[in-house]
Amino acid sequence: MELKEDQQRQSECAEALLDLLQTTESPEPTQPPSDSPQPEDTSGILNDQQDAGCQTDLTMEDIERMEDVLRQNTTELGDLRTKALDTKFNQESFENNEEKTKFYTGLPNFLVLLQVFQLCEPYITCGPMSVLSKFEQFILVLLRLRLNLPLKDLAFRFNISLSTASRIWHKLIDILLESTEFIIEGPERHVLQATMPMGFRQAFGCRVAVIVDCFEVFIERPSNLLARAQTWSNYKHHHTVKFLCQFLGCPRQVALGGSAPKHRPPEQISPRLKDCTSL
Repeated sequence: MELKEDQQRQSECAEALLDLLQTTESPEPTQPPSDSPQPEDTSGILNDQQDAGCQTDLTMEDIERMEDVLRQNTTELGDLRTKALDTKFNQESFENNEEKTKFYTGLPNFLVLLQVFQLCEPYITCGPMSVLSKFEQFILVLLRLRLNLPLKDLAFRFNISLSTASRIWHKLIDILLESTEFIIEGPERHVLQATMPMGFRQAFGCRVAVIVDCFEVFIERPSNLLARAQTWSNYKHHHTVKFLCQFLGCPRQVALGGSAPKHRPPEQISPRLKDCTSL
């Protein structure tokens, strides 16, 4: 009995020695220290992101309906901008609208309008506090000359005060005269006779060079008492300005000799008529 126990102890000791010997010959791989960063497995996260979705209550029909509303609002905004541009009197509104140019200024197209404006532009003042640009001031004067609009109407059209419209008018009318006076030239006598209406040729032959006429234009009531008395017309029952004009052969060629109040002496009606050789 004791012999078996000794043999069993010896076998256990031998097995223990064999195990110990195997562990020393083939050591287990060392684990990296816990302080070094471990690469994270991101494959699961990427898969989760690919499978993720945005939770919303909108359907595709709702999104398409919103896109239609956006396109409609954009179209309406463009139409409103075009309409707003048509109601303005800036250079851009006249540039692509020949009909508007001819109606408001009497000039055939925008190119002629621009050339006349370039003659006057150096003499028109426009500071940082100016409400209107140089072109808008120029158009204001042409509107009044073409359509005989009251200054109050021009003040509403250009969104300025009445005093500002009056100041622009009186300042630019002189600039327009001095800048474009050289354009007006008197034709030669044979040119006038060649374009004379047939009725005058038959009645007067070659003796007529020009046809002189006078007319009067309504004006606003002057604030000055003397000017108010001078411009009152008993015939028209209104304040007017008298104009003396001459038709140079063809009725389309008209030269204004000048203007004067009603009670001014004849020799003071128009100093410019002294330079008119045709009279």
